Amino acid sequence: MVSMYIKGDIKKANKLLSSLKLFTLAESLGGVASLIESPALMTHQSVPESHRKFLGIGGNFIRISVGVEDVEDLINDLSQAFD
Repeated sequence: MVSMYIKGDIKKANKLLSSLKLFTLAESLGGVASLIESPALMTHQSVPESHRKFLGIGGNFIRISVGVEDVEDLINDLSQAFD
C-alpha cells in the first residue's frame, strides 16, 4: 500500500484517476491486481469533511495498492497519468 498527496485539488485527483489504464479504480486490498482510490471520494466519503481534514484525508490524497503487474508497466501508467 502506498499513499500520496498530489499537487492540486479533488478535480486534479479525479483527472489522474480517470487517466490510468492499468490501475483499477477500486476499494479493496485483497487481490493481486493494482488498485487506486481517492479516500475522500470513496472509502471515507461518509466521514464529515472536518474529520477527514483532521485525519489528513484531503481531496488530493490518493491510495495505491500495488499488485503483481510488471513494475515498469505500472510506473509508465502512473507517469502518463501525471502528464
